[in-house]
Amino acid sequence: MTTSPRFAFTIAATDGKARTGEIAMRRGTIRTPAFMPVGTAATVKAVKPADVRAAGADIILGNTYHLMLRPGAERVARLGGLHDFMGWDRPILTDSGGYQVMSLSDLTKRDENGVTFKSHLDGTRHTLSPERSIEIQRLLGSDIVMAFDELVPTTSTPEVQAAAMARSMRWAKRSRDAFDGGGAHAEGAAIFGIQQGALDQTLRADSAGALIDIGFDGYAVGGLAVGEGQEAMFGCLDFAPDQLPVDKPRYLMGVGKPDDIVGAVERGIDMFDCVMPTRSGRTGQAFTRQGPINLRNAKFAEDQGPLDPACGCPVCGTWSRAYIHHLVRSQEILGAMLMTEHNLWFYQGLMADLRAAITDGRLKGFADAFREAYRSSQGPTSE
Repeated sequence: MTTSPRFAFTIAATDGKARTGEIAMRRGTIRTPAFMPVGTAATVKAVKPADVRAAGADIILGNTYHLMLRPGAERVARLGGLHDFMGWDRPILTDSGGYQVMSLSDLTKRDENGVTFKSHLDGTRHTLSPERSIEIQRLLGSDIVMAFDELVPTTSTPEVQAAAMARSMRWAKRSRDAFDGGGAHAEGAAIFGIQQGALDQTLRADSAGALIDIGFDGYAVGGLAVGEGQEAMFGCLDFAPDQLPVDKPRYLMGVGKPDDIVGAVERGIDMFDCVMPTRSGRTGQAFTRQGPINLRNAKFAEDQGPLDPACGCPVCGTWSRAYIHHLVRSQEILGAMLMTEHNLWFYQGLMADLRAAITDGRLKGFADAFREAYRSSQGPTSE
């Protein structure tokens, strides 16, 4: 019988609002601050699970919406669960599907029960409720389950934002109840609630209070990185994490750019996910400590240097910018594979640097130096 805890969060050091520590779970320990590569459809695109782990990832993310449509949660369960299905034996966090339902689907109905929508794949109609979302995540065998919530744009009217937040809190209670009814899965997994309220400090406080009353293993800051811009996002993060319990992990969903992550860590965030390292890898963008570079650019055609001279990844130790430029311009699959692997190493290296800076009490100096050297660029937040 395993002696590993179901879920235990410990903080080892703080520096300002930033924290570093560990989340201990039965399938392994997650070092925080943590970046979770996105494995939307049971794969971190273009990278084998062993290489994702070698890059330094302790946990990955799976997507409820995409997996319920293809290959189907019940099928994944019959095949042994998501971990066995994809060959990843460490923790997996699954999102609730709410964001994708709102953004990708031909939405036909939204009411107190949930959302009824048409699949973006084949037009078939489905209903996703808090109970069904939790059931899907249980069938997948998720280690960290996310409550089902209602996301509205930050540009919505205050009345729409308030109504969506209140409904999300009612759905959070139903999600918690459904999770607790999950038998053996609930005994070995964790569930996070999602704070909503757009950019409004009072709505965010009300949402945090409702979630705390219900009680969760961790708390996500939702509804950001949806086009409001970095300044507005940081303005919200100046107060939103402080409204959540200090002794629980805080997860900023869908973020993001490297400088977004650094700023969010400074404001007390512990967990992140974003498709940027993988999507950028497939479109020719490599992350470096001097900012992102576009390998499609002709100036790299005879550049014999590595993608990033400061990087210790296998890609930078083996192949030149010139070769990867050739692969990218030729649309060779290996180009996307090598670029993605490097980008994952870059993101995990950034997280390791942040953890070390917090431990040593030098986060501000590290963050300021990183921002000065890094020329950020806008990119995707979901896929």
